[in-house]
Amino acid sequence: MRLKDKVIVVTGSNSGIGLGIAEEVLCQGAKLVLHGNDEAKLKAAQEQLASDRVTAVAGDLTDPAVPQTLIDAALASFGRLDGVVNNAGISPRHNIETATAEEFDFVFAVNLRAPMLVAKAAIAQFRKQKSAGAIVNIGSINAHCGQPDLLLYSMTKGGLQTMTRNLADAHGRELIRVNQLNVGWTYTENENQIQLNEGRPEDWMDHLHPLSAPSGTILRPEQIAHHAIFWLSDDSAPVSGSVYEVEQYPLIGRNRISDN
Repeated sequence: MRLKDKVIVVTGSNSGIGLGIAEEVLCQGAKLVLHGNDEAKLKAAQEQLASDRVTAVAGDLTDPAVPQTLIDAALASFGRLDGVVNNAGISPRHNIETATAEEFDFVFAVNLRAPMLVAKAAIAQFRKQKSAGAIVNIGSINAHCGQPDLLLYSMTKGGLQTMTRNLADAHGRELIRVNQLNVGWTYTENENQIQLNEGRPEDWMDHLHPLSAPSGTILRPEQIAHHAIFWLSDDSAPVSGSVYEVEQYPLIGRNRISDN
C-alpha cells in the first residue's frame, strides 16, 4: 500500500473527485481527514467510507481560519500530518461582461486563497515534525486558457499552478514536495447538474464529441484518484514543482479544427 499509516487531509472530499480521492487514500492504508462545507453531505460521505481511520471536519473555506482547523484535526485525531490534497473548488460561469468584483473575491477565496492557507498550515506542521511532506493541488487544464465562460475559474487555476511551482522551489530543501494535477473534463454529480442546467439532454454523456472524449467517455473521479495517490506517495519522490496533465489528449499543439 502506497500510503500505509500516513495521515492525509483532502479538502472538498464529501463528493465528486474529492470523495474519489478519499476512498483511494483509505484503500492505500492512510488515515484521512474528510472535509466539506455541507454537514449532511459530509456525514453521508463518512458513513459511505465506513472506516475508523476517518475524521470529518465541516468548514467553509471562505473563512481563513478553516485551513488551520483541518490541520489541527489531523493532529488531534492521528497525531501527525503527512500529506494534503487541495481539491476543494468551485466553477461558476463568468465572462468579462458578467464577472463582478464580488464574484472575483468569492471565487478566488475558495479556489486560490484557501489552498494557499492550507499549504501554509501544512508546511508549518511538516517543519514542526521535521519531516518530509507532500502537497497535491488539484488544478485544471483550464489553467492554460480556459473556455470563454470560465474566466474567473481559469484565472484561479492559473494562479494555483504558479503557486505550486513557487512553493516547490521555496521548500524543496526541506523535503516538502508540492505538485499539481491539471485535471480534464470529469464526470461528477455536480458536473452532470451543470450540463443539465446549460440545456444538455439527460443522456448528454452518450453524445460526447470525440474532440472532448477520444476514448468515448470523460474522466471519472476514481481515475483522478490514482494519480493523486502517486503524487502523495514516496513513489513520486523527489519530484516537486511538477504540473501533470490528467487528460486523454495532448494539450499542446493540438489542431482542434480537425475531427480526426
